Amino acid sequence: MTRTLHRQAAAGAWDRLELVEQLGNVGSEVERAIRAHAAGRTKRFEGAFERALELLDLTAADPRWRGHRCQEILRAREEFCRLFFDPEVAPDSAEGLRKYFFGFGHAARMLHYRRRSGAGPHS
Repeated sequence: MTRTLHRQAAAGAWDRLELVEQLGNVGSEVERAIRAHAAGRTKRFEGAFERALELLDLTAADPRWRGHRCQEILRAREEFCRLFFDPEVAPDSAEGLRKYFFGFGHAARMLHYRRRSGAGPHS
């Protein structure tokens, strides 16, 4: 049985976030996993890796992201796993994942600021 690491997200809070917010949060865990792995901090790596996978799975399961969006989410999950477990993947491939998720984190932050200012999500 798998344990739930992000209880609030699994309880439905995740489904209320926009895609950029979901992937921005995933990116935080991806970054933690990359840094811990590079530093040889096994326990921290394992925790961040599990949390990133859980959030990627919750995102892929969100019915709003069917079709090509879900395929992209699952592809990102695959690349994340390959980074650590495929000996053919170069260590500098982490930079590509960092850049990919950074864009979502930045967009999520801008969305947050727009909401706080009362401008709405699409202004």
